[in-house]
Amino acid sequence: MAIRDMLKDHEDDLNVDALAKAIEALIDCAAHCNACADACLEEDMDMTRCIRACVDCADICDATASVIARAGASGAPWLDLVRVCADACANCADECDSHDHDHCKVCAEACRKCEQACRALLDAAA
Repeated sequence: MAIRDMLKDHEDDLNVDALAKAIEALIDCAAHCNACADACLEEDMDMTRCIRACVDCADICDATASVIARAGASGAPWLDLVRVCADACANCADECDSHDHDHCKVCAEACRKCEQACRALLDAAA
């Protein structure tokens, strides 16, 4: 069963498609960020900033996915969390893009996709 199937029974004015896409992107982004942080540990150069950005982004994405899966009506406080998450994804993508490692490029792409899904959810909830 897809998350969309669970969410369609929400009795509020949320856009189920935007919400489901955001949750899926958040879960995917968190996994990519955790994998990238782990891969960064194996690099010869100092990857401290990248690791920190990835771990922060993964934690924020995980928390955001959990909260918005039970989100209520538009205008609720969870919107602020989605904004923070979009910013964390953008920050992590920028940091990962500053490196030439393949794992960083893949992570940056997942972060950008998640940022877009978060911003689309914010637009849909406005």
